[in-house]
Amino acid sequence: MLDLRRLEILNRFAARGTITATAADLGYSPSAVSQQLAALEREAGVALIERTARRASLTDAGRELAEHAARILDAVESAESRMRARVGTVGGRVTVSCIPALAPLSLPTWPSCRACTPN
Repeated sequence: MLDLRRLEILNRFAARGTITATAADLGYSPSAVSQQLAALEREAGVALIERTARRASLTDAGRELAEHAARILDAVESAESRMRARVGTVGGRVTVSCIPALAPLSLPTWPSCRACTPN
């Protein structure tokens, strides 16, 4: 079975285009992202990333799986949201962008956010 977290990494790689940008987006090291993508390739049994000395890009199979991953991740988020709604809580991913100096000042103003993590 394909690991959901690795599908998220593939989805981010497809959106960002580089391992370095994906790592920065997720707060991982480029090496960790590369290792997780390699593990996903082993799970899928097919090459997903074409690597050269300076660059990595999606293969046709990688693009196809990234498209599936986007739909799978949307479905999982929808299911989680519906289950939270059953117990009266609202949740989901919110991305807030601001200048770095304001982040430490604005985050404490969101006391109801249980899992707030600045990137």
